[in-house]
Amino acid sequence: MNAITFLGNSTMMIPSQCILRAFTRISPSKYIRDPALRSYPSRFSSCVNQNKNPDSNRILTPTNAVPFCTDRQSSVTAQVVSEARSLSASTTCANDPTVDRIYTKNGLNVKPLDLNKLKGDEKDEEVINGDGYEGIKSNETEEEAWRLLRDSVVTYCDSPVGTMAAKDPTDTMPSNYDQVFIRDFVPSALAFLLKGESEIVRNFLLHTLQLQSWEKTVDCYSPGQGLMPASFKVRTLPLEEDKFEEVLDPDFGEAAIGRVAPVDSGLWWIILLRAYGKITGDYSLQERIDVQTGIKMIANLCLADGFDMFPTLLVTDGSCMIDRRMGIHGHPLEIQALFYSALRSSREMITVNDSSKNIIKTISNRLSALSFHIRENYWVDKNKINEIYRYKTEEYSMDATNKFNIYPEQVSPWLMDWVPESSDCGFLIGNLQPAHMDFRFFTLGNLLSIISSLGTPKQNQAILNLIEEKWDDLVGHMPLKICYPALESSEWHIITGSDPKNTPWSYHNGGSWPTLLWQFTLACIKMGRPELAEKAVTLAEKRLQADRWPEYYDTRNGKFIGKQSRLYQTWTIAGFLTSKQLLQNPEIASSLFWEEDLELLETCVCVLTKAGRKKCSRAAAKSQILI
Repeated sequence: MNAITFLGNSTMMIPSQCILRAFTRISPSKYIRDPALRSYPSRFSSCVNQNKNPDSNRILTPTNAVPFCTDRQSSVTAQVVSEARSLSASTTCANDPTVDRIYTKNGLNVKPLDLNKLKGDEKDEEVINGDGYEGIKSNETEEEAWRLLRDSVVTYCDSPVGTMAAKDPTDTMPSNYDQVFIRDFVPSALAFLLKGESEIVRNFLLHTLQLQSWEKTVDCYSPGQGLMPASFKVRTLPLEEDKFEEVLDPDFGEAAIGRVAPVDSGLWWIILLRAYGKITGDYSLQERIDVQTGIKMIANLCLADGFDMFPTLLVTDGSCMIDRRMGIHGHPLEIQALFYSALRSSREMITVNDSSKNIIKTISNRLSALSFHIRENYWVDKNKINEIYRYKTEEYSMDATNKFNIYPEQVSPWLMDWVPESSDCGFLIGNLQPAHMDFRFFTLGNLLSIISSLGTPKQNQAILNLIEEKWDDLVGHMPLKICYPALESSEWHIITGSDPKNTPWSYHNGGSWPTLLWQFTLACIKMGRPELAEKAVTLAEKRLQADRWPEYYDTRNGKFIGKQSRLYQTWTIAGFLTSKQLLQNPEIASSLFWEEDLELLETCVCVLTKAGRKKCSRAAAKSQILI
């Protein structure tokens, strides 16, 4: 397939000043002065700008450009797709007016992002939907939020490709907060999509797909194919004469604290891809060959066979939003809810044909097993906690009640006092492993379980009931607690390793994160309780602008700005804006959540043998699930 044919079948929007490197066959290595980059030019995605005078701070040699220690052979499929992706995504800026065109599939075009609007301060108008619901009016706080969000936009080849994590003008050492993080960009993407500005999201999806891992090394070892980066940075490098080259420099965990691979990045990427299609109506993007291959590679990486006996995804500590040591290694709820959401998204988007039948079947089976496992084993309320408190241990039997050999002493006094009396309140625990149940309430995992229907309808309502009942603990002065309660005293020393950033009631250890507003709003709208979301948004709106949009808040009730909190944090701003837009247009929220999938409840994936293994009763489970 030649470059022109491939372009004709693709839908990527090409900047007016960019041409395909495949056309010109220009190798960037011959111009790059830095020997490390000249040796490994394939580490970066690049474009050449002849007239741009870069900021000197951006002319940096990436520290993670390291040689490969192994020469792993890729499969033929990976090689073919790699060549196709290089044709469709690598760009070189060259002021060529002949390529100022948009290649579309089936004549479908997408509304581009107005770059002038990105810099503007246009005011939102009051929205009244068809149900007579009067939306929250635009105000000064929203106007500043939109201005800050647009100021945080990062461009590559003069096209928007994402938003940096934080843009505090007083911060002289931004560390990696000046990078575009996949998880952080999701609320920004939703804010732009709900505003009708889709180009930045489309560019982000395609460029991060281009960065998807084929070969990465840390200490001479390469992770599996399909890994998405945690973040990327646009760097400007000098070439010959007055020319400069922009490169996308991804971080797959090589530079991260603890060197942890970002398990959640690929899952968020799939979820955002689905949201893009649902909101814009442009499904041609997800139908592209390279995008379909990217979805399958992420799915295959997550679905790979291992030693685990359970359908949950096994990860190390720090592999998601909580990216520091917090005792969530194993099967944390946040990863399982993201995994479930991404699998449901993948099943919707993967094109059905002979080559995809097996992976679709594998996804369906995993979804069925995962939902049953989480609903049965992660759910706790007063009655379930009392049952666990009375567990017998050391049961060696196929019919054991205490399947994970949980010791009753694990039921902490705080939990027995904290859980409400009502059976209408409950939550999904944070983690489950042999002889270990993490009873902490992790907000993001529970909210995503509502949004994706990982929990039953009754469980989903009970989670919101719990948040309402324990409002002072989980919301307090600033929504919402990332987890409750905080690790203190000896638990903090042992589990976090005495982490000075995750001290009790700070950062990931019980801090309050305003970015969680958008997931809370979406969950409330889905369950028919928008008043709870309005209450939380109104509470946050009173402080966020005055406090300069902090990353997180400290103390038990979220009264103080976090001691190491970055200001003008982009996903704090975007989470607030997305929540406001969802409340103004609640009908569009249905594009972002999933209803109960009855087909999954009909499928039992238990392995039935003649060796005396007991057949599970899926019918009985279904009767409980749909209550």
